[in-house]
Amino acid sequence: MAATSAELSSLATALDELTRRVTVHAESADNVKDEETARELFAIERSLANANRRLSRLALQLARR
Repeated sequence: MAATSAELSSLATALDELTRRVTVHAESADNVKDEETARELFAIERSLANANRRLSRLALQLARR
């Protein structure tokens, strides 16, 4: 089954929410000086944000077809 623009857009929205949740935990770890956890969570946040940008671009490309 091929992904549609709407499905990918929905996934991007879910990924955005997940990224926000990871950010909250990363900032919390940073505030309590848990540097290792904060560093890992911020790295995960960057990866999720990058994946979300790629997914959003793909959704736009499919919508233009």
